[in-house]
Amino acid sequence: MNAAEIIMDTLLANGTTHFTGVPCSLLKGLFRLLEDPECPARYLPAPREDSALGVASGLAVAGARPVVLMQNSGLGYSLNVVTSFNLIYDVHLPLIVSWRGHDDNDAVEHDVIGRELTRLLDVFGLAWTVLDRDRPAECTQRFLDDHDVHARTSVLLVPDGI
Repeated sequence: MNAAEIIMDTLLANGTTHFTGVPCSLLKGLFRLLEDPECPARYLPAPREDSALGVASGLAVAGARPVVLMQNSGLGYSLNVVTSFNLIYDVHLPLIVSWRGHDDNDAVEHDVIGRELTRLLDVFGLAWTVLDRDRPAECTQRFLDDHDVHARTSVLLVPDGI
């Protein structure tokens, strides 16, 4: 199995029922799995990252177990939603975020947020785990445990494509 399949299996084994988000080429393996009609979880495409957070928040409040997928520039764009709703009202979500620009080798707009992403997550008190492609199940489980055990918004950072 490839990393995307292992991540998906780990998410589903932990009760994930829904996915929403904005496609990113670094997450294309996950999106390919979500678009498969045989996928047991429901995928709700979103036009923007803040919309994905809204959909996932509604699902979480209704008792579902959603996961949001986006690239780090979309997370930057959506921090107001995270701070003015999710953190204030304790509607914590697991977020899978592609870490574009982490190596200063991407488009300029990705390099800026990529350099500062972990510091930005720390400022907002968001737990984060970097995906190790050699241990995708372990990293995904750690990310989910941060979310479930500590009842906080947690981010799985994906620095390379899956």
